Amino acid sequence: MSAKKLNLSEVIITKGVQISGLSSILFVLLILFFLISEGVPALFDVPISELLSQRWYPIEGYYGIVPLILGSLVVTLGASIIAVPFGVLTAVFIAEIAPKWLAEILKPLVELLAGLPSVVLGFLGILIVSPFLRDVLKLPTGLTAFTGSLLLGGIAIPTIVSISEDALKNVPVSYRHGSLALGITRWQTIWQVTVPAARTGILTAIMLGLGRTIGETMTVMMVTGNAPVIPDSLRSLFLPIRTMTATIASEMGEVASGSVHYHVLFFIGIVLFVFTMTVNIIASKISSREIKRSERILS
Repeated sequence: MSAKKLNLSEVIITKGVQISGLSSILFVLLILFFLISEGVPALFDVPISELLSQRWYPIEGYYGIVPLILGSLVVTLGASIIAVPFGVLTAVFIAEIAPKWLAEILKPLVELLAGLPSVVLGFLGILIVSPFLRDVLKLPTGLTAFTGSLLLGGIAIPTIVSISEDALKNVPVSYRHGSLALGITRWQTIWQVTVPAARTGILTAIMLGLGRTIGETMTVMMVTGNAPVIPDSLRSLFLPIRTMTATIASEMGEVASGSVHYHVLFFIGIVLFVFTMTVNIIASKISSREIKRSERILS
């Protein structure tokens, strides 16, 4: 009787896991279907040439999304330049250098920062970061793409640190002992043995961190100035800019359902969905390739 109960519980758990996995796929497909059903009509209402133009001013019928796409790319690129080195170096410090008592303090602190609401960071950006950058860099306004990049970098760093630190911790201790036994210094062991061995997890952490910056809304909407202009030079980094997420968040509540503006905003959502999905696919491909490479080396 107990064996039958055990088998029944195993079947229930197995089916529950299968249903959960399939429901996740179903939810993503439903979101994609909804975006397509509401966003594709924009292609019939607005010519492609106008959608790819350089002016976004819906009140007068200008629906050029190029400034919004480039704004998102500029802010994301700036955030990656800030977040990747700081995140990876912090993870290396916690996993390999910091004393155990300090690592036990820093790791929960980093994970706590990961849960900080983005709207709180936006308030800090408006009240502290933006005025500081305006005064130090002598800018006409502190609400710029650079300010958004700084805060988005701060948002991505905890994700990169947490996953990278776990990847470094999962490197077998025998790798380190073998390296040190060969007379290699501790620093050389870290950068030439441990970090390369954890490369798969570190690359995945970077891609996931950048994926979060692409979809971030409140912070960039509050600190980037929301000016839909084309970033045509390095100077544009210190001028107001507008992202796709900020456009959707700030304008969706004001448009009439079924209007051209309404459908174009959903079309921007499709573009954003494609960007995020591309980042996740690249992260998955990199992870799979690195795992296969590691298996070949070990065999």
